[in-house]
Amino acid sequence: MNVSNQTREWYPFVGPFDPCPPKYVKTYVVPPNQFIPFQPMNLPQFPLPEALRRGTLWPALYSPYDSKCGTGVT
Repeated sequence: MNVSNQTREWYPFVGPFDPCPPKYVKTYVVPPNQFIPFQPMNLPQFPLPEALRRGTLWPALYSPYDSKCGTGVT
């Protein structure tokens, strides 16, 4: 399992009689807190202004938001 890449792919079943055009690959994001069972001591921290902008104090828990509309907001 690749922990650094938070995006995973899923290949749903496509039936022969589906009324809509099929999507062969769907993606989802695994939150980084799923890989940290408890908060270790002395984790590195963002500076406070950057932590407010990113929404978390710890870089290990940061997950950028990639818009599906084509405008990448991070």
